[in-house]
Amino acid sequence: MLAALPAGLAVGSGGLIGLVLGMIGGGGSILAVPLLVYVVGMASPHAAIGTAAVAVAVNAATSLGLHAHGRTIRWPCAITFSVAGVAGALAGAAIGQAIEGQKLLAAFGVLMIVVGLLMLRGKSGTSEPSPWLSRETAPRLLPRLAGLGAAVGLLSGIFGIGGGFLIVPGLMLAARMPLAEAASASLVAVTAFGVASASSYAWSGLVDWPIAALLIAGGAGGAIAGTRLNTALSGHKTAMTRIFAAIVIAAGLYVGIRGLAPLLA
Repeated sequence: MLAALPAGLAVGSGGLIGLVLGMIGGGGSILAVPLLVYVVGMASPHAAIGTAAVAVAVNAATSLGLHAHGRTIRWPCAITFSVAGVAGALAGAAIGQAIEGQKLLAAFGVLMIVVGLLMLRGKSGTSEPSPWLSRETAPRLLPRLAGLGAAVGLLSGIFGIGGGFLIVPGLMLAARMPLAEAASASLVAVTAFGVASASSYAWSGLVDWPIAALLIAGGAGGAIAGTRLNTALSGHKTAMTRIFAAIVIAAGLYVGIRGLAPLLA
């Protein structure tokens, strides 16, 4: 049975993750592992990654349902990217479990810094509709979708993140998707990667189910608040993304230093 303080911190952490996801459409999951380790107080980085992966999968599936109801999703491209990514995520989860915990945290910090810098660069898209995967486009699209999907899935599996900020640029690059379409299609991959990573960690007993449930519960409330903020601040999305990128970079520096400190002692 969880004590009141850790339980409250888990719900609050889930709320923050959901708030970020709802407000800027991604990025909340990359905060999950640092929150679980340094705020909730989970001792095992591996268990934190597995627990975060469960929450990411459930939150992404919920968001996917909302997006699928109101928008057109390029399902053939999204599914191809996701299938390749699941194979990468399963391989990545096995690699992540084999890496010593402090080294994994240090590498996670480096990834956070890289993601934050990519966010600051911004995303370029096209106003043309992305091509459907068909017999005519398959020779060109399949290798790009499969290759980028597998690479992003590998990182997602190692670090237990949804990979949304990696998936969106990947879909835009592979299939010339506009940003809005890539954001919706990315939820297919985030859900698939999360399920694959969570399944691998759960099979190894590296998921704290009570904390995962609290993260999911908090995330639901945070997502509602974040969605409302997204609507209210719709004219300032670039500024919001830059602020969040700065937070991710700062958190990455903190996580990386904390992960390296025991190794250098």
